Amino acid sequence: MPATAWWLLALPFIAGSFLPLQAGINGQLGRQIASVTGAALISFAIGTLALLALVVVQRELPTMQALRELSWWHWSGGLLGAFFITTAAFAGPRIGALLFMALALAGQLAMATLLDHFGWAGFRQSAVSLSKIGGLLLIFGGVWLINRG
Repeated sequence: MPATAWWLLALPFIAGSFLPLQAGINGQLGRQIASVTGAALISFAIGTLALLALVVVQRELPTMQALRELSWWHWSGGLLGAFFITTAAFAGPRIGALLFMALALAGQLAMATLLDHFGWAGFRQSAVSLSKIGGLLLIFGGVWLINRG
């Protein structure tokens, strides 16, 4: 990777660092309004408004023709996001930020392994290897250790 692409490495790290904070904020929001799904809805509404403003400013609104040409699975990303946000608001405060994020990371890496191996969802195909399996086992071992502590 060229030296000028350092931000491509920093951006996912920063975004990932916000996930436990987001889970905590949404968990507190859910407690405050006495509704986990309500908290997820508010979170998505604010995020939607922010993205709408960005799309309008950048003049990148999709055309109706482009929307009509989407496959059914293109629409599922929002459902997956809603599931994650709702789960974070519910489970995060109950099991703690570290265990929640360790489990979320383990799930992300397990799915990422499948996505890369088969080249699903537009990812570059990269076969599973013993070192990748070993890395995943270390992550799952870390989840086990965190849960014991």
